[in-house]
Amino acid sequence: MEDVNELIHLFVRRYGLLNANCCESCCGQDVSLVQSHILYEIKRKKNPSMQSVADELGIDITTFSRQIKSLVTKGLIEKALDEEDKRVNVLSLTSEGERVSLLLRQYMEKHIERVFSFMTEFEKESVIHSLKLLTWALTKAGPCCTD
Repeated sequence: MEDVNELIHLFVRRYGLLNANCCESCCGQDVSLVQSHILYEIKRKKNPSMQSVADELGIDITTFSRQIKSLVTKGLIEKALDEEDKRVNVLSLTSEGERVSLLLRQYMEKHIERVFSFMTEFEKESVIHSLKLLTWALTKAGPCCTD
């Protein structure tokens, strides 16, 4: 049987490196890999709380707060108190943050398209189906090392 653990590690490292290289070259901003993930989650969730994004990314709130401060300084996001609960900070993309987020997405889509160009249509569909299935199973299984 294949060493599935090794395959997952290789995939995560190669895809992670792809993201890391993207962030420094595609959008005209010095955006780290972690910061690109934060921008993505803010865009995906539409004005989420700081805690919900930190939880989604598995980043402790202290480290996350430093990343948020940096993104605010770069003019990519805004942090504001929630209208209903003043103890909660919500995050939103600025127009520059929207622009950078779009450029990051376009860069990644172009590269993924290149990766898929080496596959047949059936292989591409199989990979997409398998990724959906793996994501579903990971969600059902919960976080690592909680058994």
